[in-house]
Amino acid sequence: MSKPSIGFIGLGLMGAAMVGRLQDKGYSVTVMANKSRQAVDAAVARGAAEAETAASLAAVSDIIMFCMGTSDQVESRVYGADGVLEGLRSGSVVIDFGTSLPDSTRKIAADVAERGSAYLDAPLGRTPAHAKDGLLNIMCAGDEAAYARVKPVLDDLGENVFHLGESGAGHTIKLINNFFAMTTACAMSEAFAMADAAGIPRETMYSAVSAGPLKSGMMEFIRNYAKDGQIDLAFSVANASKDVGYYRTMAKDLGVTSRMSGAADATLNEAVTDGFGDHMVPEMVDFLHGKMKAK
Repeated sequence: MSKPSIGFIGLGLMGAAMVGRLQDKGYSVTVMANKSRQAVDAAVARGAAEAETAASLAAVSDIIMFCMGTSDQVESRVYGADGVLEGLRSGSVVIDFGTSLPDSTRKIAADVAERGSAYLDAPLGRTPAHAKDGLLNIMCAGDEAAYARVKPVLDDLGENVFHLGESGAGHTIKLINNFFAMTTACAMSEAFAMADAAGIPRETMYSAVSAGPLKSGMMEFIRNYAKDGQIDLAFSVANASKDVGYYRTMAKDLGVTSRMSGAADATLNEAVTDGFGDHMVPEMVDFLHGKMKAK
């Protein structure tokens, strides 16, 4: 059987790795830049076609994939005279691999369904290095029949592929995941900075704390930077701030209060305001160390 044609918008670090994987697996890919052209040029050099508009990309694609940073960016590619909805063919499937607001996701899903197509939210876990080898974690939600149709493609991109329920469930769970992860990262970063302020060697503090139930993969990410300057978590402070902010917006939309996310939200926002947004999350150790030293 022939493989479905893929349209891909958003070739950042993750998106570019995913496109490379799709090309390695023999898919016909049409690409469109969201911010940067470098990865688009590389994909075209390997045989991809380039679309001038989201509508023209949708018109030639069985599956349209997004890998963008915000809900506003996704909506800007879906709606309008040149948007995906204008070129969408009946029976197509649109997949958002980014981290978006669930309410926005459900709205787009309803509008796509009116065009006779399906919209899936499928946020990702792991890194661009995993994407290159088809080893992502994919948290998919939305129409089950559409999911079943695209599952072979998702299996080419991911090692662990889940269907989590109705539209928006994927983005909901991803925001919960990222809230938990970024709160833990900020707390561990402060722990190292506090040890510095108290004159306790970082490795001494880490050895004692990690001997108990707090030991985790996120703790290791922060420790590896704090002790060795090694960045294993290539996720920017600006993206972390956005995701925790989205989590708080989601809570408000649900009519509930998030108590635990407040400190992470304020700390990450402070870092972004101070020009630290392009740094990676493990480098929050440096930011908080500097804040404590300044006092």
